[in-house]
Amino acid sequence: MITKKLIKGVTINILKRAETTLPDDVKQALSRAYEQETNEIARVQLKAMLNNVKLAEELQRPLCQDTGLPLFYVTFGRGCGSGNRNINVNFDDIERGIREGVKEATKTIPLRPNVVNPITREGGETNTGDGIPHINYKIADFNVNGLELLVFPKGGGSENVGAFAMLTPKPEEETVDEIKKFVLDAVLNAAGKPCPPTIIGVGVGGSADMAMSLAKTALLRPIGVRNGDGRVARIENELLDAVNGTGIGPMGLGGKTTALDVHIETADTHITSLPVAINFQCWVARKASARIYSSGEVEYL
Repeated sequence: MITKKLIKGVTINILKRAETTLPDDVKQALSRAYEQETNEIARVQLKAMLNNVKLAEELQRPLCQDTGLPLFYVTFGRGCGSGNRNINVNFDDIERGIREGVKEATKTIPLRPNVVNPITREGGETNTGDGIPHINYKIADFNVNGLELLVFPKGGGSENVGAFAMLTPKPEEETVDEIKKFVLDAVLNAAGKPCPPTIIGVGVGGSADMAMSLAKTALLRPIGVRNGDGRVARIENELLDAVNGTGIGPMGLGGKTTALDVHIETADTHITSLPVAINFQCWVARKASARIYSSGEVEYL
Protein backbone atom coordinates (compact mmCIF):
# COMPACT_ATOMS: atom_id res chain seq x y z
CA MET A 1 0.00 0.00 0.00
CA ILE A 2 1.20 3.51 -0.81
CA THR A 3 1.19 5.38 2.49
CA LYS A 4 2.11 8.87 3.63
CA LYS A 5 5.16 7.45 5.40
CA LEU A 6 6.32 5.74 2.21
CA ILE A 7 5.84 8.89 0.13
CA LYS A 8 7.76 10.92 2.71
CA GLY A 9 10.72 8.55 2.66
CA VAL A 10 10.88 8.46 -1.13
CA THR A 11 10.61 12.25 -1.28
CA ILE A 12 13.64 12.63 0.99
CA ASN A 13 15.65 10.11 -1.03
CA ILE A 14 14.96 11.58 -4.47
CA LEU A 15 15.52 15.13 -3.22
CA LYS A 16 18.91 14.02 -1.86
CA ARG A 17 19.81 12.41 -5.18
CA ALA A 18 18.59 15.37 -7.25
CA GLU A 19 20.51 17.89 -5.16
CA THR A 20 23.81 15.99 -5.09
CA THR A 21 23.98 13.93 -8.29
CA LEU A 22 23.61 15.34 -11.78
CA PRO A 23 21.76 13.10 -14.30
CA ASP A 24 24.03 11.21 -16.70
CA ASP A 25 22.72 12.97 -19.82
CA VAL A 26 23.68 16.36 -18.36
CA LYS A 27 27.14 15.20 -17.24
CA GLN A 28 27.82 13.74 -20.67
CA ALA A 29 26.67 16.94 -22.39
CA LEU A 30 28.95 19.06 -20.19
CA SER A 31 31.87 16.73 -20.93
CA ARG A 32 31.23 16.97 -24.68
CA ALA A 33 31.08 20.75 -24.43
CA TYR A 34 34.43 20.80 -22.60
CA GLU A 35 36.07 18.53 -25.18
CA GLN A 36 34.80 20.60 -28.11
CA GLU A 37 35.46 24.04 -26.64
CA THR A 38 38.37 26.12 -27.96
CA ASN A 39 37.80 29.28 -25.91
CA GLU A 40 40.18 29.03 -22.94
CA ILE A 41 37.94 30.94 -20.51
CA ALA A 42 34.98 28.73 -21.47
CA ARG A 43 37.11 25.62 -20.92
CA VAL A 44 38.02 26.84 -17.43
CA GLN A 45 34.33 27.38 -16.62
CA LEU A 46 33.27 23.97 -17.95
CA LYS A 47 36.11 22.24 -16.11
CA ALA A 48 35.03 23.94 -12.87
CA MET A 49 31.47 22.69 -13.45
CA LEU A 50 32.65 19.11 -13.99
CA ASN A 51 34.85 19.28 -10.87
CA ASN A 52 31.90 20.66 -8.92
CA VAL A 53 29.76 17.71 -10.04
CA LYS A 54 32.45 15.23 -8.97
CA LEU A 55 32.88 16.81 -5.54
CA ALA A 56 29.11 17.07 -4.91
CA GLU A 57 28.71 13.34 -5.61
CA GLU A 58 31.69 12.35 -3.50
CA LEU A 59 30.75 14.54 -0.52
CA GLN A 60 26.98 14.17 -0.98
CA ARG A 61 26.54 17.92 -0.77
CA PRO A 62 24.27 20.11 -2.95
CA LEU A 63 25.54 20.91 -6.43
CA CYS A 64 24.60 24.58 -6.01
CA GLN A 65 23.99 26.96 -3.12
CA ASP A 66 20.58 27.69 -4.70
CA THR A 67 18.90 24.37 -3.94
CA GLY A 68 15.80 25.44 -5.84
CA LEU A 69 12.05 25.62 -5.51
CA PRO A 70 10.60 22.15 -4.76
CA LEU A 71 8.51 21.10 -7.77
CA PHE A 72 7.09 17.59 -8.09
CA TYR A 73 5.47 15.54 -10.84
CA VAL A 74 3.25 12.62 -9.85
CA THR A 75 2.44 10.26 -12.70
CA PHE A 76 -0.12 7.52 -12.24
CA GLY A 77 0.12 4.33 -14.26
CA ARG A 78 -2.93 2.98 -16.09
CA GLY A 79 -3.06 0.32 -13.40
CA CYS A 80 -4.27 2.99 -10.98
CA GLY A 81 -7.62 3.20 -12.75
CA SER A 82 -10.81 3.21 -10.73
CA GLY A 83 -11.60 -0.34 -11.85
CA ASN A 84 -8.50 -1.71 -10.17
CA ARG A 85 -9.18 -2.86 -6.61
CA ASN A 86 -5.57 -3.84 -5.91
CA ILE A 87 -4.34 -0.32 -5.31
CA ASN A 88 -5.23 2.32 -2.79
CA VAL A 89 -3.77 5.77 -3.48
CA ASN A 90 -4.89 8.61 -1.26
CA PHE A 91 -4.19 12.10 -2.61
CA ASP A 92 -4.00 13.53 0.90
CA ASP A 93 -1.32 10.98 1.80
CA ILE A 94 0.65 11.91 -1.33
CA GLU A 95 0.53 15.63 -0.62
CA ARG A 96 1.23 15.37 3.11
CA GLY A 97 4.00 12.85 2.48
CA ILE A 98 5.72 15.12 -0.04
CA ARG A 99 5.33 18.16 2.22
CA GLU A 100 6.73 16.37 5.26
CA GLY A 101 9.53 14.93 3.15
CA VAL A 102 10.56 18.38 1.92
CA LYS A 103 10.59 19.70 5.49
CA GLU A 104 12.84 16.90 6.72
CA ALA A 105 15.10 17.01 3.64
CA THR A 106 15.61 20.75 4.20
CA LYS A 107 17.24 19.93 7.53
CA THR A 108 19.08 16.74 6.65
CA ILE A 109 20.56 17.41 3.18
CA PRO A 110 20.55 20.43 4.00
CA LEU A 111 18.66 22.76 1.64
CA ARG A 112 18.71 26.55 1.62
CA PRO A 113 15.35 27.93 2.83
CA ASN A 114 14.15 29.46 -0.45
CA VAL A 115 10.37 29.69 -0.02
CA VAL A 116 8.89 33.08 0.97
CA ASN A 117 5.58 34.91 0.74
CA PRO A 118 5.50 36.78 -2.62
CA ILE A 119 4.33 40.04 -1.03
CA THR A 120 5.91 40.23 2.41
CA ARG A 121 9.00 38.19 1.41
CA GLU A 122 8.73 36.46 4.77
CA GLY A 123 9.14 32.72 5.01
CA GLY A 124 9.94 29.84 7.26
CA GLU A 125 12.91 27.51 7.26
CA THR A 126 11.19 24.45 5.78
CA ASN A 127 10.87 25.16 2.02
CA THR A 128 7.13 24.76 2.34
CA GLY A 129 4.40 27.38 2.07
CA ASP A 130 1.16 28.27 0.37
CA GLY A 131 1.11 26.16 -2.79
CA ILE A 132 4.70 24.98 -2.30
CA PRO A 133 5.86 22.30 -2.81
CA HIS A 134 3.94 22.40 -6.09
CA ILE A 135 2.65 19.05 -7.34
CA ASN A 136 1.66 18.29 -10.95
CA TYR A 137 -0.54 15.24 -11.54
CA LYS A 138 -1.05 13.21 -14.71
CA ILE A 139 -1.84 9.70 -15.97
CA ALA A 140 0.63 8.07 -18.38
CA ASP A 141 0.72 5.10 -20.69
CA PHE A 142 2.55 2.65 -18.45
CA ASN A 143 0.42 -0.20 -17.17
CA VAL A 144 1.64 -0.22 -13.58
CA ASN A 145 -0.18 -0.54 -10.27
CA GLY A 146 1.50 2.44 -8.76
CA LEU A 147 2.93 5.85 -9.51
CA GLU A 148 6.10 7.67 -10.42
CA LEU A 149 7.31 10.54 -8.27
CA LEU A 150 9.74 13.02 -9.84
CA VAL A 151 11.34 15.98 -8.12
CA PHE A 152 12.54 18.97 -10.13
CA PRO A 153 14.27 21.56 -7.89
CA LYS A 154 14.16 24.79 -9.91
CA GLY A 155 16.76 27.48 -9.26
CA GLY A 156 15.80 31.14 -9.14
CA GLY A 157 18.40 32.48 -11.56
CA SER A 158 17.16 30.44 -14.50
CA GLU A 159 13.51 30.86 -13.51
CA ASN A 160 13.80 34.64 -13.36
CA VAL A 161 14.63 35.02 -17.07
CA GLY A 162 11.66 33.04 -18.37
CA ALA A 163 9.58 34.78 -21.03
CA PHE A 164 6.07 34.67 -22.46
CA ALA A 165 4.33 36.32 -25.40
CA MET A 166 1.13 36.09 -27.38
CA LEU A 167 2.45 36.18 -30.94
CA THR A 168 0.30 36.91 -33.99
CA PRO A 169 -0.74 33.79 -35.95
CA LYS A 170 0.74 33.78 -39.45
CA PRO A 171 1.42 31.28 -42.26
CA GLU A 172 3.67 28.38 -41.19
CA GLU A 173 7.03 29.71 -42.38
CA GLU A 174 6.45 33.13 -40.85
CA THR A 175 5.19 31.55 -37.63
CA VAL A 176 8.38 29.50 -37.29
CA ASP A 177 10.49 32.62 -37.91
CA GLU A 178 8.55 34.53 -35.23
CA ILE A 179 9.04 31.74 -32.69
CA LYS A 180 12.77 31.56 -33.44
CA LYS A 181 13.14 35.31 -33.09
CA PHE A 182 11.31 35.32 -29.76
CA VAL A 183 13.52 32.53 -28.40
CA LEU A 184 16.75 34.18 -29.57
CA ASP A 185 15.71 37.56 -28.16
CA ALA A 186 15.03 35.87 -24.81
CA VAL A 187 18.44 34.17 -24.88
CA LEU A 188 20.23 37.44 -25.67
CA ASN A 189 18.30 39.24 -22.95
CA ALA A 190 19.11 36.51 -20.42
CA ALA A 191 22.80 36.44 -21.38
CA GLY A 192 24.75 34.96 -18.45
CA LYS A 193 21.98 35.35 -15.83
CA PRO A 194 20.62 31.76 -16.02
CA CYS A 195 24.13 30.28 -15.55
CA PRO A 196 24.70 28.82 -19.01
CA PRO A 197 25.15 26.43 -20.64
CA THR A 198 21.40 26.10 -20.23
CA ILE A 199 18.67 23.79 -21.37
CA ILE A 200 15.93 25.85 -23.01
CA GLY A 201 12.33 24.69 -22.79
CA VAL A 202 9.86 26.21 -25.25
CA GLY A 203 6.09 25.79 -25.03
CA VAL A 204 4.00 26.62 -28.09
CA GLY A 205 0.22 26.60 -28.21
CA GLY A 206 -2.62 25.83 -25.83
CA SER A 207 -3.62 28.71 -23.57
CA ALA A 208 -1.26 31.12 -21.81
CA ASP A 209 -0.88 28.92 -18.72
CA MET A 210 -0.57 25.78 -20.85
CA ALA A 211 2.30 27.27 -22.88
CA MET A 212 4.37 27.98 -19.77
CA SER A 213 3.61 24.54 -18.38
CA LEU A 214 4.70 22.98 -21.69
CA ALA A 215 7.95 24.95 -21.56
CA LYS A 216 8.74 23.64 -18.10
CA THR A 217 7.76 20.07 -18.98
CA ALA A 218 10.11 20.29 -21.99
CA LEU A 219 13.02 20.69 -19.57
CA LEU A 220 12.37 17.19 -18.20
CA ARG A 221 13.15 15.53 -21.54
CA PRO A 222 16.68 14.02 -21.67
CA ILE A 223 19.30 15.98 -23.58
CA GLY A 224 19.55 14.84 -27.19
CA VAL A 225 16.01 13.43 -27.36
CA ARG A 226 14.05 15.21 -30.08
CA ASN A 227 10.34 16.00 -30.31
CA GLY A 228 8.40 13.21 -32.03
CA ASP A 229 7.09 15.62 -34.68
CA GLY A 230 9.76 15.92 -37.35
CA ARG A 231 8.92 19.56 -38.09
CA VAL A 232 9.29 20.51 -34.43
CA ALA A 233 12.50 18.45 -34.11
CA ARG A 234 13.98 20.39 -37.02
CA ILE A 235 13.16 23.70 -35.27
CA GLU A 236 14.82 22.40 -32.09
CA ASN A 237 18.03 21.67 -34.01
CA GLU A 238 17.97 25.00 -35.82
CA LEU A 239 17.40 26.91 -32.59
CA LEU A 240 20.19 25.04 -30.78
CA ASP A 241 22.63 26.01 -33.54
CA ALA A 242 21.42 29.62 -33.48
CA VAL A 243 21.62 29.90 -29.67
CA ASN A 244 25.15 28.48 -29.62
CA GLY A 245 26.06 30.87 -32.41
CA THR A 246 25.43 33.84 -30.11
CA GLY A 247 28.80 33.30 -28.42
CA ILE A 248 27.38 33.95 -24.93
CA GLY A 249 29.05 30.76 -23.72
CA PRO A 250 29.45 29.17 -20.29
CA MET A 251 28.48 31.59 -17.51
CA GLY A 252 28.13 34.33 -20.14
CA LEU A 253 31.90 34.66 -20.57
CA GLY A 254 32.08 33.59 -24.21
CA GLY A 255 32.41 30.27 -25.97
CA LYS A 256 30.76 27.74 -28.23
CA THR A 257 28.20 26.32 -25.81
CA THR A 258 25.44 28.63 -24.62
CA ALA A 259 22.83 25.83 -24.47
CA LEU A 260 23.17 22.08 -24.03
CA ASP A 261 19.85 21.61 -25.82
CA VAL A 262 16.58 23.22 -26.88
CA HIS A 263 13.36 21.28 -26.30
CA ILE A 264 9.97 22.30 -27.69
CA GLU A 265 6.58 20.97 -26.60
CA THR A 266 3.37 21.94 -28.40
CA ALA A 267 -0.39 21.84 -27.98
CA ASP A 268 -3.18 22.83 -30.34
CA THR A 269 -4.45 26.33 -29.70
CA HIS A 270 -7.25 28.80 -30.48
CA ILE A 271 -7.56 29.94 -34.07
CA THR A 272 -6.78 33.55 -33.06
CA SER A 273 -3.88 32.73 -30.71
CA LEU A 274 -0.19 31.82 -30.71
CA PRO A 275 1.06 31.65 -27.12
CA VAL A 276 4.81 30.98 -26.78
CA ALA A 277 6.65 30.53 -23.48
CA ILE A 278 10.31 30.00 -22.64
CA ASN A 279 11.68 28.45 -19.47
CA PHE A 280 15.43 28.19 -18.89
CA GLN A 281 17.24 25.56 -16.87
CA CYS A 282 20.76 26.31 -15.64
CA TRP A 283 23.64 23.87 -16.16
CA VAL A 284 22.76 22.29 -12.81
CA ALA A 285 19.81 20.51 -14.41
CA ARG A 286 18.65 18.56 -11.39
CA LYS A 287 15.95 15.94 -11.27
CA ALA A 288 15.41 12.50 -9.77
CA SER A 289 12.53 10.04 -9.71
CA ALA A 290 11.23 6.79 -8.30
CA ARG A 291 8.44 4.37 -9.12
CA ILE A 292 6.30 3.36 -6.15
CA TYR A 293 4.27 0.17 -6.56
CA SER A 294 1.01 -0.58 -4.79
CA SER A 295 2.81 -3.37 -2.89
CA GLY A 296 5.05 -0.76 -1.24
CA GLU A 297 8.07 -1.69 -3.35
CA VAL A 298 10.15 1.27 -4.53
CA GLU A 299 12.27 1.38 -7.67
CA TYR A 300 14.62 4.34 -8.02
CA LEU A 301 14.89 5.37 -11.68
